[in-house]
Amino acid sequence: MSNNKRNFIDKFLYIIEKVGNKLPNPTTLFAIFALGIIFVSWIVSQFDFSVIHPGTGKEIRPINLLSIEGLHRIILNLISNFVSFAPLGTVLVSLLGIAVAEHSGLIGTVLKLLVLKSPKKLLTFVIVFAGILSNTASEIGYVLLVPLSAVIFLAAGRHPIAGLAAAFAGVSGGYSANLLLGTIDPLLAGLTQEAAHIIDKSYEVNAAANYYFMFVSTFFIAITGTWVTEKIIVPRLGKYEGSAQAEEIKPLSSDEKRGLWYAGITLFIFSLIILAGLIPDGGFLRDPKTNGILKSPFLSGIVAFIFFGGVISGLAYGIGAKTIKSDVDVIKGMNKSMETLGSYIVLVFFAAQFVAFFNWTNLGMIVAVEGANFLKSSGLGPIPLLISFIIISAFINLFIGSASAKWAIMAPVFIPMFMLLGYSPELVQAAYRVGDSVTNIISPMMSYFALIIAFVAKYDNKAGIGTLIATMLPYTIAFFIVWTGLFIVWFLMELPVGPGVKIFLN
Repeated sequence: MSNNKRNFIDKFLYIIEKVGNKLPNPTTLFAIFALGIIFVSWIVSQFDFSVIHPGTGKEIRPINLLSIEGLHRIILNLISNFVSFAPLGTVLVSLLGIAVAEHSGLIGTVLKLLVLKSPKKLLTFVIVFAGILSNTASEIGYVLLVPLSAVIFLAAGRHPIAGLAAAFAGVSGGYSANLLLGTIDPLLAGLTQEAAHIIDKSYEVNAAANYYFMFVSTFFIAITGTWVTEKIIVPRLGKYEGSAQAEEIKPLSSDEKRGLWYAGITLFIFSLIILAGLIPDGGFLRDPKTNGILKSPFLSGIVAFIFFGGVISGLAYGIGAKTIKSDVDVIKGMNKSMETLGSYIVLVFFAAQFVAFFNWTNLGMIVAVEGANFLKSSGLGPIPLLISFIIISAFINLFIGSASAKWAIMAPVFIPMFMLLGYSPELVQAAYRVGDSVTNIISPMMSYFALIIAFVAKYDNKAGIGTLIATMLPYTIAFFIVWTGLFIVWFLMELPVGPGVKIFLN
């Protein structure tokens, strides 16, 4: 199709696809950034440039890494930069636990049960809701729930692409909302903490930093996704007249049911143990010094509980459903999750160097102070400022699909800047997650975008990028309006975005 025959949406998508495809691989991008920071530090250090630290009153000058001292520092800290990078360990540990639950079939069965047992009137809501919940286990929503929802809609006499769109909206558009903590939570929290250390070396960001806001967001996104599906997508698609035939949707087998019972009982006992350590005064999971919960071993070690919860529930399900027959099956599940993280570990190596170099040069502090001064003098109030940041995050997401890759680039700049304006890193992270999620479903750079197009093509052989974007764009607009509105109301009411988290800094 020639460019002059494209409609506006196709032209817009064509530009995004072209620009995005010309960007280097995220790993290469970080390697370039790391080298670039070294040269930028040399250039800036040639000028008599400095800022005053707003907290200590000390003069901050740029540090030149393109020097003998800088070279020694890079060589001596190359390994420690990598192994001490906060997100690395938390992601690996939490994913190991979730991998057991996923490999055993527990997560797939729970999603299937949610959809199969829901009343027809609530079918769309349950699909969107299940899509949001599936984010706990990464790609399971894309490879299982999205195609399954199309099959279920077709079996119910409805347009399969509408079911597919509803599931995709929940899985990808609601990526940062959830009732449970997943691998993305400790990952982003680690990056946020690294960035916060530019201003305050002692600042800690918990993996549950955005839990309250994301928990409530789950219901707003599920309701909004349901409304868009029923009021916009279904009428637009009309009656399905394709050649695809409805497939038989098999109910849960006796083994799967037994596995769910085993997993449910195990998680119930696990929850009772946690409550026994939190509820009583002096409980073993409370803070030994203050007897409080906010900085207790439970919240500080939430990643460990994600790991243990995933392992024991997956193990219990596997024994009941007979999908795990020996310790070898458990190890296979963990090994498989590590195999998929090979590219992530390589990316983290270069991202860790970039973040470390950026901090050493003092460029983060300088940019933060100057940026904060500019924003103060701009006259923008807090609400326009935060909305602008959400829009920036949403726009960048069109070109860089990885949430962690974007945040590793953005956090060292925006976290210190907003901290100097008096906003907590956790609040800024929540705003980023809103912007990062809403454009996932229209970004060709999203890693599963091509897979979703293939699913759509099964029911419409003429479908392409434009077809998928045109279908998903109403979700993006609606999610942006509703989620941003919820964020602003949350901000105005000064509600904590997570346990023990305030939205303002002292």
